[in-house]
Amino acid sequence: MSPPENADLGLGSLLLHADDTPNEQSIAPAISLSTTFRHQEGFDLHTQWDPADPQHHVYSRYTTPISIRLEKVLGSVLKGHAITYGSGLQASNAAITHYNPRRVAITKGYMGVHNILDIHKRSASNLSVIDLDDEYQEGDLAWVETPLNPTGEARNLKHYADKASILYPLADDHIHAVGGKLVVDATFGPPPLQDPFEFGADCVFHSGTKYLGGHSDLLAGVLVVKELDVWKQLFQDRVNLGGVMGSMESWLLLRSLRTLHLRVPRQSQTAQQLVNWLNTVSQVPKGEEFEGIPGGTLTKVQYASLQPVDVGGPGLGPNGFDVSKQMPGGYSAAFSITLGNADQAKSLPFRTKLFAPATSLGGVESLLEQRYQADSKEDPRLVRLSVGLEEAEDLVADLRQALKAVASL
Repeated sequence: MSPPENADLGLGSLLLHADDTPNEQSIAPAISLSTTFRHQEGFDLHTQWDPADPQHHVYSRYTTPISIRLEKVLGSVLKGHAITYGSGLQASNAAITHYNPRRVAITKGYMGVHNILDIHKRSASNLSVIDLDDEYQEGDLAWVETPLNPTGEARNLKHYADKASILYPLADDHIHAVGGKLVVDATFGPPPLQDPFEFGADCVFHSGTKYLGGHSDLLAGVLVVKELDVWKQLFQDRVNLGGVMGSMESWLLLRSLRTLHLRVPRQSQTAQQLVNWLNTVSQVPKGEEFEGIPGGTLTKVQYASLQPVDVGGPGLGPNGFDVSKQMPGGYSAAFSITLGNADQAKSLPFRTKLFAPATSLGGVESLLEQRYQADSKEDPRLVRLSVGLEEAEDLVADLRQALKAVASL
């Protein structure tokens, strides 16, 4: 759906009012579970129905009252035309299907996108996957996940958007200069943390299951684009492929968005407090202790705020970049730590009392997992943390006792 006319409102006001329907008496939106809707006499679906602004509903695979309200809010806060899907993977598949690339530039990140690309290769034998830092060619799709799963570290969006201009100096645009597109997976950095469109994104993807949903009780995917004609093609593809969200999940996601501006900054601030403390723990030499934790139990903390400003490298550009300018609203509430050995990492999630041993992230409750259990390509010593809305000092105390418990393993 398109951004509303009141797009100049602040984030919190948009989340609460972008879908206002003054003619309805109920304050909380109703859930319509109907799959089909009565036709109206004299109404011509082919000439009078606009999927971007439907005055009537026809079939729930097209639109429903709650899905329209949800996409209005998403479009307003994500600054484009938003379309929803039944899961993040469905949204990922929709983007790849729409852009139909010959090559996809992608490095690390969420394993599900890599799995989708493997599926596409079955029917598109000419599809190839290249590294994000390889040279681009006409028709390439650059898929940049930032912040990155599972570390929470940021990638330099301007570097990837400008990369084609470096290769083709006469071009006045970024990856579009070679006929390519830039999709940004911003799941780890929802509003108000960052706006990928400011750095050249053609399409912004969110797994709505995570921070947008925020309560570990729904599956959803979101794509946002700037051009209405692109949105309409995505809509038609969704109608034909059947990846629509259910009405109950749409209602849950809309409910969750009302507090996004309160949840995400608080989670980000708490995560930064934990990172500061954990980073101190990681620097304790073996043979010494910090708050009862033996040195060497925790060896590394990875997080966007710990990235150096002027050091280049893969994902950073040749000269590095200032993450705070790309993420002015704060950093992700998910990050990773590396323990001394795999046994410690495997045991840690079961030694905590507030952090739940579970996969996923973005919910109001804190989670942690040995990431190797979900993605066998990850270092078995790595543990991903998702910080919720508990008090920071309580989470520090929980991690302190848990690290002490696994230190001897």
